[in-house]
Amino acid sequence: MKKFNLLTIATLALGTVVACSSPEKMAEAYESVVVTCEPAVLEVIAGNIDAEITSTFPAKYFNTDGILEVTPVLVYEGGEQALEPFTYQGEKVKDNYKVVGTDGAQISEKVHFTYVKGMEKATLELRSKASNAKKSVEGPTKKVADGCNTTYMLVDKKGSVSYKADGYQDVIKSQVEGQILYNICSAQVNKKELKGASVNAYQEGVKEAIANERKTITSTDIVAYASPDGKEAYNNKLSADRSKSAEKAYATVAKNTGANNPVNVKSIGEDWEGFQELVAASNIEDKELILRVLSMYSDPAVRESEIKNLSAVYQTLAKDVLPALRRARFIANVEYQNYSAEELATLVNDNIDVLDEPALLHAAALSKDNAQKEALYKKAIEKFSSDVAQYNLAVLYVKEGKYADAKAAAKKVENQDADLINLNGVIALNEGDLQAAAEAFAKVDSKEANNNAAVVDILNGNYEAAYAKLANCNCCCASNNKALACILTDRIDEAEAAIKCECPTAYYLKAIVAARKGNADGVKANLAEASKCECLAARATKDIEFARFN
Repeated sequence: MKKFNLLTIATLALGTVVACSSPEKMAEAYESVVVTCEPAVLEVIAGNIDAEITSTFPAKYFNTDGILEVTPVLVYEGGEQALEPFTYQGEKVKDNYKVVGTDGAQISEKVHFTYVKGMEKATLELRSKASNAKKSVEGPTKKVADGCNTTYMLVDKKGSVSYKADGYQDVIKSQVEGQILYNICSAQVNKKELKGASVNAYQEGVKEAIANERKTITSTDIVAYASPDGKEAYNNKLSADRSKSAEKAYATVAKNTGANNPVNVKSIGEDWEGFQELVAASNIEDKELILRVLSMYSDPAVRESEIKNLSAVYQTLAKDVLPALRRARFIANVEYQNYSAEELATLVNDNIDVLDEPALLHAAALSKDNAQKEALYKKAIEKFSSDVAQYNLAVLYVKEGKYADAKAAAKKVENQDADLINLNGVIALNEGDLQAAAEAFAKVDSKEANNNAAVVDILNGNYEAAYAKLANCNCCCASNNKALACILTDRIDEAEAAIKCECPTAYYLKAIVAARKGNADGVKANLAEASKCECLAARATKDIEFARFN
């Protein structure tokens, strides 16, 4: 952030400094020591406050027998934190402190404080004491820096974690199917096929769909085939002839069902797909060899030739597989209108046991009552051993800030996927285990995990790394953290453009941007909006970002 010179610098012309021959004179003349601090406005980074204090001792200031103790003290609301004193000695003192000769010296010292609440409004003081072998005298206190900037603490560290999809479908598509078989090389429909079990089941399924007010038959497909033995051209013609006879037969099949919907007629030709399915499901010896032939060759003639070369196996195929492929299928395409949001809400209260797993998960997703969400997820776990519900229950606990419960729930999730790794990272983040969180997020290639990793970077003081992770992020949920990363890396114009939402924190960040630009009106207007959040209103009164506007 922009550095401000808030130092108290007392300077005396070196030629006018009187040699300090006693502790009293050294203490009194401590005002002549020029002290600077870098930074002049202290900043908290990852819970630490670090600075460098440089003292310039003028010539003739130091008594050759004198000792000067300088104690850095950070004074804040509610207390103070003092460090071990820096001790300097004159040329004749027989001790191990830093020596300051009569010609003067410039000495730099590192200071480190650990942040505690209240240090948002603080001053760094140097308290002095001069002494010799006989006496010691308290000297003046120098204020050398203001503090402390805690802007990084505006990071949204809850982390980003999403519920898994519930798999609920507003419209469920299904099919009712039956088929008729043909004799070899024939396209004539055998009347007994129209009274067979397959056609009967099809008719009953269609009747049930028509009677069910939630179901609609959108269309019917009639699909005819020929078995893949013999010449391909002949089989294609045979398949086409079967499609025509099957279409005529369908009029009889549909007569007693009440079906009245569009009918599509198709001729496939040789049924290699059905052949592969039947072979794969069979116990035929050498079936793997047959399947390998199918995968190696796409030309139907070559396939047939290679399979016929397996003479013993081919006899089994001709008996058990090929007859089932001389067929025409009747396929009714059915759409089931699933429960509406209103119906789900009613069923949850009145008849929850009729709901399947996706319906329970969807009802939980729709509910705005967290207690009900929890109950529905637990119901899905109890009734269906739902791993999705188990995961979503853990996510719910995270969003409620119940991290111990979330951790326990997450341990029961069986699917150890990227979502779970990210979830465990978010739990670790909120438990304060930044290393475990970072390790988890590093294993996941997703926008959520990347945004979460940026939170860890901000908390660890790695602002450039956080900026790099969030630079291409355009989602509203991470816009505040992106803007914060821009502020922390002095990309003020980018910070202003990054803010997408209108929450109190967003307005607070806008106020900081305005302050960095010296825009007093912008500070006032944005803080007025941000102060609708009581905690931000209280923060603003102590925030060093706005000190020059108060």
